[in-house]
Amino acid sequence: MLQLFGSGLVALWMNMAGVKTTEIDTTQLAAWRGVPLFSLSMATDPVAENTMRQYLKGWSAKGMGEAAQGVWIQSGSMPLATHQGNIPLPAASLTKIATSAAALETWGPGHQFETSIGTTGPVRNGVLQGDLVINGSGDPFFVWEEAIALGNALNKRGIRRINGNLVIVGDFYMNYQSHPYMAGQMLKQAFNPTSWPRDAQYLYNLMPPGTPKPQIAIAGSVKVSSIAIPKQILLLRHRSMSLAQILKEMNIYSNNDMAEMLAKALGGAPAVAQLGATSAGVPQQEVQLVNGSGLGVENRISPRAVCGMLTAIESSLQPHQLTVADLFPISGRDRRGTMVSRHIPTGTIIKTGTLRDVSALAGVMPTRDRGLVCFAIINRGGDVDGFRKQQDQILQKLVQRWGVPPTLPAAILPSTGRADIAGFLGDASRNEILSDFQARR
Repeated sequence: MLQLFGSGLVALWMNMAGVKTTEIDTTQLAAWRGVPLFSLSMATDPVAENTMRQYLKGWSAKGMGEAAQGVWIQSGSMPLATHQGNIPLPAASLTKIATSAAALETWGPGHQFETSIGTTGPVRNGVLQGDLVINGSGDPFFVWEEAIALGNALNKRGIRRINGNLVIVGDFYMNYQSHPYMAGQMLKQAFNPTSWPRDAQYLYNLMPPGTPKPQIAIAGSVKVSSIAIPKQILLLRHRSMSLAQILKEMNIYSNNDMAEMLAKALGGAPAVAQLGATSAGVPQQEVQLVNGSGLGVENRISPRAVCGMLTAIESSLQPHQLTVADLFPISGRDRRGTMVSRHIPTGTIIKTGTLRDVSALAGVMPTRDRGLVCFAIINRGGDVDGFRKQQDQILQKLVQRWGVPPTLPAAILPSTGRADIAGFLGDASRNEILSDFQARR
């Protein structure tokens, strides 16, 4: 259940909306603690209600039944407009909001996935007399740049040739490839620059100038083991980017493979759905998932559950000095991924969702008169492009009525300026070199 008053987030939103928290009876606040956010009954906002009704009427006139559409708009704990707000609808990639919320709840924003690298024999004169063992733990963002950095770390360890095999153990993914053998083949390829495909060379060129190219020849082949390899000599621990950085990249590009990898590590779709509903403070039936990415109309989430999860994410990030802008794209700032060709009010934090006949949009929009407005719009019908255009327009109409804030509130600004992603990828500091016999498995 959400306990927003204890976090101070509702007070912030109310102050931005022109409601002084000192005017609220403190006994009422005490009574509301521990109560699910959406059990509170409050009047809606005429501007939001009228705008939403016109929006729905327009689609009804085009044959898009209102039963297939869902809308939830709120400021703080105050619902401003709702249509089928508690009805689970095909959410498409808004499902990734549930995956993000579940990941944060389970691991925290600073979590790093660790890939350990071991050997089954000694290293003599630059040659590993045995297998190189890759022990994966589900890193969803291990890509070409990461593999290049890992190869360079092995070179620094003195390894130039491997007489044995490259053995993959556990959940090791590379370039969003979840099949362990294929992921291993790409890692082997990354260690030999003469075999790089064009995309690997292109991404290498974006890495910091002077980054060396790994030089590791592997005599054997790629093997996959379903059990841990005993008596390994642990050489390296490779740590991923932080979970917050991983989620940001996943949500900007709405990467389905990354979402599925995270969902698997969390225990599958049922675990994600349970964590998502609990964080939102809504009944379990309002979050129904079959996967963590949103592929398929069987993934259904109510609009109010979407907003509840966004609010819970913001609350969980506050103690870490992070905001929702550290996990989701920002209109006017992140001009890539699913933000391309959208016309959403500047400064709005968003997540999009698209299937063949579904278009969804959710996020947090700053306004002058209503503070931070959380919204979720889910549309189903035959005009996905039209849905996108009208979703953008309804937000523009609302911000025109409520006004643009003079400055963007800190609550939806990213914690720092976005560092170049290539600076994170391939960061040698995330490869911890261990002595030969520091650890064994």
